[in-house]
Amino acid sequence: MEMGTLMKKFVIAAASIFGVAGAAVAADLPVRQPVPSAPPPVIGKAPIGKGPIGKGPIGKAPIGKFPIGKAPPIPGPAPGPIVTKG
Repeated sequence: MEMGTLMKKFVIAAASIFGVAGAAVAADLPVRQPVPSAPPPVIGKAPIGKGPIGKGPIGKAPIGKFPIGKAPPIPGPAPGPIVTKG
């Protein structure tokens, strides 16, 4: 192998190694984040396991299938969705 060919291969390998290493170092540099314009709203943490699901009074409202002829009367159409603003 000629000396020039070996030198070209060495230079190409070294340049590629330095290029990959430089990209890895640049990826780890910290980036300054912009300052938020307004603080985020303060929302309290919901207690785990304390939701109203399944907390209805036991024995007061039948859930599931009713025996034939024992279902409560069906009221009028369902009310519209509750919409809150704010």
